[in-house]
Amino acid sequence: MKRQMIVGGLIVAAQILGIAGALAGPWEDGMAAYNRGDYVPAAGIFRPLAEQGSAKAQSVLGVMYRRGQGVARNSARAFIWLSRASASGDVRAKAELHDISQTMTPQELSQAQEMAKACEASNYRECEY
Repeated sequence: MKRQMIVGGLIVAAQILGIAGALAGPWEDGMAAYNRGDYVPAAGIFRPLAEQGSAKAQSVLGVMYRRGQGVARNSARAFIWLSRASASGDVRAKAELHDISQTMTPQELSQAQEMAKACEASNYRECEY
C-alpha cells in the first residue's frame, strides 16, 4: 500500500513538473539561454520574436548587437532593433538607443537611420539584419 502511494505521488509530481515546464515559452527559453551566457541560441530564439513585433525581444536583440553577444557587434543593426522597440514604447530600448546614438559617428548614425527607414518601408522584409 505504501509503495503504491509513493509511486502514485511520484507520478503526480512528475505531471505537475511537466506542466510547469510546458508553460515556459520562447521568451522564457531565450532569457534562460541569455542569462546562462548562451548568446547564440538566445539570439536565435529572440530574432523570430522580434520579427513578429515583440518589443522586449527587439530590445534584447538590439542590446546583443550593441555588445556583440551571440551576433557580430554592429551599431547599425543595434540601432534598427532598438528603434523598433523604442517606437513600441520600450523604455529600456529608448535609453539604449540614446546611448548608442551618442557613440556613433554622424556617418554611422545616418547610415543606420537610412537602414531603419528602408526596413520600415519594406514592412521589414528587406532588412540588412
